[in-house]
Amino acid sequence: MPDLNDCSLSMESFDLTLVAGPPGVGKTTWISQFLKDAARPLFYLYPGAQASVDLARIGYCFPWVSIISDDQLARVLTDLPDQAQVFMELGFHLDLESPLLSAYPGRRIAIVPPGLATSEWHNWADEVMPSNHSQASGADKLPAIWRSPLTGQVFDPPSLDDVLIELTGGAYGQVMRLKGIFELPDGRAFYVDFVEGLPGIEYTELKLPRWLDGRPDRFSGLEIVGRDLEQKTIAQTVLACCLADDVLFQYQRQYQQVQSEEETVIEESEQEVMV
Repeated sequence: MPDLNDCSLSMESFDLTLVAGPPGVGKTTWISQFLKDAARPLFYLYPGAQASVDLARIGYCFPWVSIISDDQLARVLTDLPDQAQVFMELGFHLDLESPLLSAYPGRRIAIVPPGLATSEWHNWADEVMPSNHSQASGADKLPAIWRSPLTGQVFDPPSLDDVLIELTGGAYGQVMRLKGIFELPDGRAFYVDFVEGLPGIEYTELKLPRWLDGRPDRFSGLEIVGRDLEQKTIAQTVLACCLADDVLFQYQRQYQQVQSEEETVIEESEQEVMV
């Protein structure tokens, strides 16, 4: 986390909201509801997570939101436009009593699971909000977090489904939260979300241009929060679902042809309407 000792932060010109809570309670989801209106300058930061699924998801879903990296933070916060609204998401692994974290002047929101009456998040927050998710870890026994970048990898859909079911079913340790961005051979990218205690795995297509020319160079990755995770086995199993270059080329050639045919049909239909 950057040093703010040299910064003079004033709340007169911008609105800062800090959001904290256990893993899987919906911090990013809660923040996202305020990022839909592009009329006001919006900023998002997640200290200590430079290449994370959450950062990429915010950037893909809300391209008008400025993502602040750790090395830009001190400079950006002292030179924000008037009426800017800044959201800082705090990972469960951060020490909320840190002097540097305490230096941020803003509204503190804790999102906690139902039934959790007291915790470090309660003590820290100005306002406590119940989560819609029942899953949570105790404040005194934090789980581990494992991240793997997957940029450039394209997945075989059935194999990916099987692995995600195995992962969330506990085959390689207790998975409390899983989220990822995965590229598929038809050029689409999906955000995948799983929370222990909630039914199923949620798949959401990201509104991105289809990537049908070589390996994608936009961010994709996997993040797992849990206990007793067999990290090496997880990494090997996930990579086994990735397509080799020759197979990916064949898929992309097929989908390029389909896309070209669809575009031709659309053009012909438009011409008929004009006539």
